[in-house]
Amino acid sequence: MEKIIKLLLVEDDANLRYILQSCLEDIIGGYQVTTAENGKEGLEAYKKCKPDIIISDVDMPVMNGLQMVERIRETDGDTPILFASALTTPKDVTGGYKMGANNYVKKPFVPDEIDAHIRAILKMKQGEKSRSEACCYKFGSFTLDAQHATLRNEHSNESKVLTVREAGILQLLVENKNNVVKREAILSRFWDTEDDYFASRSLDVFISNLRKMLKTDQTIELKTLRGVGLLLAV
Repeated sequence: MEKIIKLLLVEDDANLRYILQSCLEDIIGGYQVTTAENGKEGLEAYKKCKPDIIISDVDMPVMNGLQMVERIRETDGDTPILFASALTTPKDVTGGYKMGANNYVKKPFVPDEIDAHIRAILKMKQGEKSRSEACCYKFGSFTLDAQHATLRNEHSNESKVLTVREAGILQLLVENKNNVVKREAILSRFWDTEDDYFASRSLDVFISNLRKMLKTDQTIELKTLRGVGLLLAV
């Protein structure tokens, strides 16, 4: 049985939302579509439904598509994102790709066209996953196996078992090594909040634990940039 594709559709045109959702779910089939009418709602829906792929308009009220994608890409570089927009000048397209979009499709379009784009992108991403899913993250003298939540020091052959959240936070920092990861982005991803006091204090504890684990390698530093975020310097 073919896997259902979980699609997040962010579009401020109610008629287009309805038509596209109906066609993908009822006529083409194989889709479970969650809808939002602006970037702010799209961001909230993304956190709840964990979609396989996102289709978003660019020009929307409250929060536009570029702003939404920028927020998503702070912690998620993997979920494919397709911009569907009438704004397809070279400047618009370049801006979208810089924010992290995987592809553009120009309005107007037919649902079959969207379906073809989605399946092509997911097929490509599945190929990338198949090649890399066994890979671990190597940094300094350490190897992080995020899938099995273990951290191994290749020099001492010592392995530590991490909590799932510790492994997730460290994976995010390693993927963005030598770049700042915003504190709000970490809280939003692992605690589903951006400003809860207790979640923030909990994050401090996790970071303290990770620092203790990494202190045996003097070439690595887990920095806290106050008011900004965290940076894993390697």
